[in-house]
Amino acid sequence: MSDSDSNLRFLDLSKERLAALFMLLGFAAFMIWDQSYWWSEREDYSFGYLVPLFALYVLYDRWPVIQSYLTKGEKPDAKVSSPATGQSWVRLLEGLAMVVFLVSVSLFAVGSLLRSVTGPQNPATLAISAGFSGLMLSTVFIFAKERLDGQPMSLKARISFTLLFLFPAIIWLLSAPLVSVLETKIRVFLLTKVTMVVFGVLDFLQYDIQREGNVLILNDQDRVGVEEACSGIRSLTACLFAGSFLASVFLNRFWKKIALVGVAMFLAVFTNLIRSFFLTFWAYQNGSVSIDEPLVLPLLGDVGSVHDATGMAILGVTCVGLICLLPIFNYKLPEFEEDVVTSVPDSKP
Repeated sequence: MSDSDSNLRFLDLSKERLAALFMLLGFAAFMIWDQSYWWSEREDYSFGYLVPLFALYVLYDRWPVIQSYLTKGEKPDAKVSSPATGQSWVRLLEGLAMVVFLVSVSLFAVGSLLRSVTGPQNPATLAISAGFSGLMLSTVFIFAKERLDGQPMSLKARISFTLLFLFPAIIWLLSAPLVSVLETKIRVFLLTKVTMVVFGVLDFLQYDIQREGNVLILNDQDRVGVEEACSGIRSLTACLFAGSFLASVFLNRFWKKIALVGVAMFLAVFTNLIRSFFLTFWAYQNGSVSIDEPLVLPLLGDVGSVHDATGMAILGVTCVGLICLLPIFNYKLPEFEEDVVTSVPDSKP
């Protein structure tokens, strides 16, 4: 297929690829219907409504690259075709992809059956989401064996092509609630660490403060309980989603994407710790009841309680901080090329 035919249409796909595409769309529709229950019932997962839109946007943004792989078997800016890979590696990875496909179908089926029998529950949603992730990635790899013109695609190109769908495949694991036992353990761990750090710093600064479990006693009488909302798991989940989206769209190196997601985790924990310090100082100066009182700002008016307003503020600050880090991650050091002087032979005999 020539470069002039690089504008891919859905009708250009084979019947098998179209069938696989509609299969994935059907699985995705069922998964979205299942997860929408949690998006509406739990405030910490309300960002899930953005997940389908962001996943579609990433596919739209990468559509020219997807077309190039399907038509030419390489990226748009590639100048040299990838070398052929040993057939043993190809067969091994194809067999692994088939295993992942079968396991993912089984996992999706078990989650769907559990959902239909018991109604919405965390294990069923997580099984459906994990099953869809495996289904999408394995299906893309299996059907990327050949280009549209029937020519084989190199193994390196198939892997690179599959990685284009990594974000749309696994982002659903963030918008699905964790299993209750695991989520509780993470919350308790974060709560304990936040309480210990806040108490340790204030005690070091010689504030009149005591600690009983996750409760801080201020001024020998006022008690402030570090609740689940202060554990930081809400901002951690939302910041992981924001960091994953920004990394997939604006960064072009895999290690940079991983690094930005790691920075998002750090910023979420760090900013939540700052919020806990602020709320403790606020309660120390104004009493623990003041944390739940409405906060009125000069230009914004009533922004809710101090507790909720600071929660939204740190989430916004973290997202802005991730956006500001993008130019740093995309910065390229100038390349210094040495001048090479070549002698031109004399054309005269």
